[in-house]
Amino acid sequence: MSEYKKAGVDIALADAVKNKIKLLVASTRTPAVLADVGAFGGMMSFPKDYKDPVLVATTDGVGTKLKVAIAAKRLDTVGEDLVNHSVNDLLVQGAAPLFFMDYQAWGKLDAALAEVLMEGLVRGCKKHNCPLLGGETAEMPGLYAKGEFDLAGFMVGIVENAKILDGRSISPGDVLVGLASSGLHTNGYSLARKVLLDSGLYRLDSFLPDNGTTLADELLRVHRSYFHLLHPLILQGKLNGLAHITGGAIPGNLIRILPFEASAVVNTASWDVPPIFKMIQKAGEVSKEEMYRVFNMGVGMVAVVGKDKLEDVLRDLKGMNEKFWVVGEIVKGKKEVILQ
Repeated sequence: MSEYKKAGVDIALADAVKNKIKLLVASTRTPAVLADVGAFGGMMSFPKDYKDPVLVATTDGVGTKLKVAIAAKRLDTVGEDLVNHSVNDLLVQGAAPLFFMDYQAWGKLDAALAEVLMEGLVRGCKKHNCPLLGGETAEMPGLYAKGEFDLAGFMVGIVENAKILDGRSISPGDVLVGLASSGLHTNGYSLARKVLLDSGLYRLDSFLPDNGTTLADELLRVHRSYFHLLHPLILQGKLNGLAHITGGAIPGNLIRILPFEASAVVNTASWDVPPIFKMIQKAGEVSKEEMYRVFNMGVGMVAVVGKDKLEDVLRDLKGMNEKFWVVGEIVKGKKEVILQ
């Protein structure tokens, strides 16, 4: 046995895992990808059908949702979570994904689990025609305990300068349209785990009658991507702004796109809060105010729409069978989000 293996890093296993991963990654290639999988850096040609292109970059993780996935021994969703989260973060600025890269850090690399994890990443990339251009899979004994790992992603997108969404088009009188989330998405899991699992009130295999599923199934629902729903509306000039409701919930994210001298007034009674959030609030005796500052509460994306475009947008959403609500409006005032 090599000294490196004795120290906790198995190069032969890592090479075997990476060979399997290469096949999965190769399945995301598009004609624009120039470098083979495994090169020191990923390469792809720049799209030629843009007149004044702007690159948009984002990086993120899936937080302590990983703890739930590891405990449930189900890593099939968190990779797709990461891709979808990244896509949404680009989308709110008007951008389409160009390529994605991942970083995995394992205490002790598990070949089978790493492959399942990568399948989720690849599935998310394929759904958005986004090459997985490269990444890193590292074994780091001593930094991560055996059976634990961390996952992060980096995505670059592209948008025509004239189609950038940055809040400048938002003005008093605009309407806020909330789009349904698929659950917690990838935020608030530290609090959810504490009040549901660490407290001993529930187990991951507990059946939830109001949800019709187990707690593990509910907590591991895939973070929705809104790209195919909303990107066409961006290209048609129908949206003035978009806010991805992640950490910080509606107040912490909607304020990021507001211009000065404009407030967003949100009516929290205008949509149906899913049962999982009510369960968390009751189990932890969490105040309503804190719930609406930690969790998305059933709204994963907020679109800001001018009144002149509202009828068209609502018709488009209905035509795509989207669940949505008119949740508020933009009013004149200091830059803030007011929950009513």
